[in-house]
Amino acid sequence: MGIELPDGNGAELLTALDVGLVSGVAVVFISSRDDFATRLAAVRAGGAAYLTKPLDVAALIDVLDRFAGRKPEEAYRILIVDDSATLANFYKLTLEQAGMVGRVVTNPLEALAHLQEFNPDLVLMDMYMPECTGAELATVVRQFTVFLSIPIVFLSAEKNLERQQEAMSLGGDDFLTKPIQPDYLVSAVASRVQRARALRSIMYRDSLTGLLNHTESKKQLDIQLSRAIRSQMPLAVAMVDIDHFKSVNDTYGHPVGDRVIRSLSLLLQQRLRKSDIVGRYGGEEFIAILPDTPLEAAVKVMDEVREAFSKVEYQTPQGTFYASFSCGVAAYPDFAGLDRLLEQADQALYRAKKAGRNRVNSAGEPV
Repeated sequence: MGIELPDGNGAELLTALDVGLVSGVAVVFISSRDDFATRLAAVRAGGAAYLTKPLDVAALIDVLDRFAGRKPEEAYRILIVDDSATLANFYKLTLEQAGMVGRVVTNPLEALAHLQEFNPDLVLMDMYMPECTGAELATVVRQFTVFLSIPIVFLSAEKNLERQQEAMSLGGDDFLTKPIQPDYLVSAVASRVQRARALRSIMYRDSLTGLLNHTESKKQLDIQLSRAIRSQMPLAVAMVDIDHFKSVNDTYGHPVGDRVIRSLSLLLQQRLRKSDIVGRYGGEEFIAILPDTPLEAAVKVMDEVREAFSKVEYQTPQGTFYASFSCGVAAYPDFAGLDRLLEQADQALYRAKKAGRNRVNSAGEPV
């Protein structure tokens, strides 16, 4: 909405309509005025953002992405480890009725395999179980760096504070005492998952694109590869690199270069499946992990993304230009092991660059 309208003031109109106060509706003001009083009026009217003329298209894209491009949050994933199947399934049903996804493990010795496969947001764990106590299991779990950020909440009838604290010191994050009311269980689990996700987002995501960073991308590849090996299903890895990116920065400036990076990140997220994983591997390089996808299918979908990206038009004061990317794809079971997969995808990317750029090469494919 414009601030200056032919028949009045945009902020006053918005106030009269109460549109900006309706949940889920974001109103963006565009104005030729940049004074504090006008900005304050826009805020008081319920405006979510304020842009000035001449309109910066990159800024507009950022605003649209922030308010219109939000994806619905994935359901919280809770792993429940309790030797009592009756109790564990009661907790599972309680959490699922609140919109979460639960998985029950009654044998603590099998918990590690489920941690890798299920990739939970939180582990709800009984303190006293045969063969392995909750405290012992938590200690083993914390030996794996990939599981360090997953909250472990003990659930037990134990009321001795010293024993509770001892269990917490061995890897637990909180202690809930049985019997527990369903509403409180849902609230306690949800609040801890929310904090854990917020912290992981800061730690593991790239600030410019919101994609997984380099370290987290490799961690997710390791998890997906282990899953593929267990299930004997294919897994494809694509390495993507924007062509002549230094020239884009040198010619049009770094803000425009950031626009190109953001547009590719959005395109990858839009064109790939929800189950696929996309990360910013570094600079202008991206990684895409495609579970249950053979090599030929991965090459086809990445080539479709490449073609779409090459048609995106960028308008700048220095003129209009287009960008492209090169891509290398490798797949399991053709290549086994995380390092081997990355090496082969990277070599395929190098061959694509050497062969003229703006193309997708598969591992083992000649120049």
